[in-house]
This record gives sequence, structure tokens and C-alpha cells, in this order.
Amino acid sequence: MNFNRKSPLSWVGIAAAAMLMALNYQIFILSNAFAPSGLNGIATMVQHVFHFSVGYMSLLINVPLAVFTFFKVEREFACKTLLFSVVFSLSLLLLQNAVDLSRFVYYTGDGRSTLLAPVVSGAINGFIYACAIRMGGSTGGTDFVAAYVHKHHPEFSLMRIIFVLNVAVACTSYFVYDFNIEPVILCIIYSLITSHVSDSIMKGGERAIKVEIITAHEEELTRMLIQNLKHSVTILQAEGGYSHQDKSMLVCVINKHQIAALTESLQQFPDTFAYFSDVSKTIGNFKKIPLRAAERDPARQG
Repeated sequence: MNFNRKSPLSWVGIAAAAMLMALNYQIFILSNAFAPSGLNGIATMVQHVFHFSVGYMSLLINVPLAVFTFFKVEREFACKTLLFSVVFSLSLLLLQNAVDLSRFVYYTGDGRSTLLAPVVSGAINGFIYACAIRMGGSTGGTDFVAAYVHKHHPEFSLMRIIFVLNVAVACTSYFVYDFNIEPVILCIIYSLITSHVSDSIMKGGERAIKVEIITAHEEELTRMLIQNLKHSVTILQAEGGYSHQDKSMLVCVINKHQIAALTESLQQFPDTFAYFSDVSKTIGNFKKIPLRAAERDPARQG
């Protein structure tokens, strides 16, 4: 899933994500007794206690934070996040006051599973969050706070900052929802699923496997890997520590689904040793090479 944050369409994408988030809140969150993570979780608890709409509360929280971030952190990030917050608030107010979604609202008070609401809403919000981040913005709230703290204290982890803020929201929900531990658990489930889904979307397509192979069959194995996997290798000279025999180390970065094919190729060389490690992100020329080019130069750097 690729988004060009510099494209004018990224602003349209931010607005569309905000409308989807408003729909998510109206159907799965606001009618059920739990608060989502972040500052919108605080807004949800305010609506639960004082019947003051999350739409208004979100504006009161995010507009000042966006202005502050505009001057103190990054202007494009602040503007796109402000756009998200405004569209989210206006869409939610429209859904609450002018659109009847009662037949679609998932209400746990009628005996339905209490887990399904945070699970589904967390997954949807994780998707929305990943899209917003990739398009150069965010969903607001704690992201403003985390971005400012991280800029002035880069040694602090952004995820740790957000985690601490979310823990505070979860603990507060215990007192708001009639001293009941269930809303705390539901908030934690929501937070974990949101984080997992957003992380999978943002990094899943960029993850790969690095393979380092120690072998005495440099040419044969290199040719086989290029022909079978369509990824080239980097060849380094090595020496066995016990035998002191000359060896080659082949370094190859492959997609996860190619592990089985690679293992099958390695089994043809019993005296070859290999190990795998995860790569969280690839940058540059990581693509399948044409077979004819591989045949011309089987040891080509890739």
C-alpha cells in the first residue's frame, strides 16, 4: 500500500480517512461502555459523563494542539492533522445529528459480545492511522504531544510516549464507567489491536528476510538463487575458522514467501551453512531482476 505524501491527493485521502473514523466511532465506540486510546478517549469519556459531543471536544483539543505544532514542530504535519481533526469532528456531528445510523450501530447492551466492538473498531482505526501517517499527517491528539516531545527529546521513544498516555486513559476509564474493570480491559484491547494493525500496514510491505550463506559452491549456488528467486546476491570472501579453507559468504535479501524455495535450493549443497534474520525495511533496488540479465552476469550485485 503506497501513498505519496507530497501528492495533492494525500489531502483528499486524509479527509476520507477522517470520515471513515467518524463512522467507526458512531457505529462501534460511542454506544458502548469503553473509551478508545488517546485524547479522543478522554473526549469519549466526557461525552459519556456530560453528554458533550466528541465532535466538539475533539475540536477543542486538537485545534490548539495543531496551531502549537505548526509553529513548534512541522507545518505540513500540523496542517494535515488539523484537516483530519476538523473533518472527523464535522463528520461525527453530522452523523450524530442529521443521519440515522441506529440500524447499523453495534450495541453491546443488548447482549452482544463486548469484545467485538473494541476488536473491530481497533482494527479499523489501525488502518486509518497507518493511512494518515503514510500521507504525512496523523489522527491528532496524542500524536501532537508525542511529536513535540520527540523533537525536543529525541532520545524518548514515540511509541513509549503514546503508550504512557494511553495507559492513563485506560486507568481513568475505570472511574468514569462506574468503577468497572471491563472498560479498562476493552481500552487495552482496542489499543493493542490498533497498534498491531497500523504497524503491520506501515511495515508489512517493507519487511523482508536477509539470508547469509557460507558456502564453497559460490558460482553454482549464486546462479541457482538468481534463477529460482530472481533476486541477486552480494558475494564476500570468507575463511573457515576451524578448517581455514577459503569460503564465500552470499548475502541475499528475499521476500518472506520465498523462504521455502530458498531452503529447497540450499538442500542441494549439504556442506553449506545459512542463517536468516528479519529486515524491517528495504530501501533502494530491491526488486526481481530479469532472468536474461541474471544469466549474463550471475554474480551481479542486487
